[in-house]
Amino acid sequence: MKVTIFGGSGYVGSYLIDELLEKGHHPVLLIRPESRHKVHHPQHCTLIDGDIADPEAVRAAVSAADAVIYNIGILREFPAKGVTYQALHFEGARLAMDAAEETGTSRFLLMSANGVKADGTGYQRTKFMAEQYLKTTSLQWTIFRPSVLFGDPRGRMEFATQLYRDIVRSPLPAPLFYDGLLPVNAGMFRMSPVQVKDVATVFVKALDMPETAGQVYELCGPDALSWKDILQMIAAAAGTTKIALPAPALLLKVIAAALDQYAFFPITRDQLTMLMGGHTCGGQDAFQTFGLEPSPFNTEGLAYLQGDG
Repeated sequence: MKVTIFGGSGYVGSYLIDELLEKGHHPVLLIRPESRHKVHHPQHCTLIDGDIADPEAVRAAVSAADAVIYNIGILREFPAKGVTYQALHFEGARLAMDAAEETGTSRFLLMSANGVKADGTGYQRTKFMAEQYLKTTSLQWTIFRPSVLFGDPRGRMEFATQLYRDIVRSPLPAPLFYDGLLPVNAGMFRMSPVQVKDVATVFVKALDMPETAGQVYELCGPDALSWKDILQMIAAAAGTTKIALPAPALLLKVIAAALDQYAFFPITRDQLTMLMGGHTCGGQDAFQTFGLEPSPFNTEGLAYLQGDG
């Protein structure tokens, strides 16, 4: 099966390519010329030059395939460069969906996110908008909402590696964020990190499971860990320890209001809001549907941090 991936040159995209090739599929990527060097196993992929904002390029990429995976996502905006949630999470996704309908490429998998909602942050809202638009189409769609992803970053940005570099390796105490004026439940908001390879495996399995069409799946790891536990686990995996102290989220949001427009500042107000909102799943055991046991977030699964100096 030929499978077009939008967002195929990034972190998750590299694992999607691995899984597709392993199962005998052929990846087709819409790629900007300056990003060709980022593609995983380019010799085994069809690369189509173009941009997600170009309807003709999107149509060309979709028409060459039997199924589509829309995997484009950004964690922060840079409007001056045209990098916005609206453009990449929604407008680009809508172009891909329209092209799939027009060309008869009916199978469409959407990478959404845990916690999406109409009244959320810009990230959450535009991901939700893409979901809602997809549901109005005639496509055989499946939506996936993963929690935060971990796994070997392959030289790209990744959850655990980023926390290790920005927080654990820093000489400052790790911040245990809390809302309000008093440090009640500091650092106790919970997340269920999910292994990136597990997510890629589910996507590719879904291509051959027609019963998954019209379904929305939350993808979480097996454990709901506190922020404090996650930081300590990352430190242990890297062979170190880390002191952590309560930190008021309000103060960081005030600072971020002035600085989060700059790439050097490590976190935005929206990111902090989503972080403290937690990233866990409901009662649905999505991995069971696909015959998988999700990988735990533990020192063994984080062994790649030992090589991150």
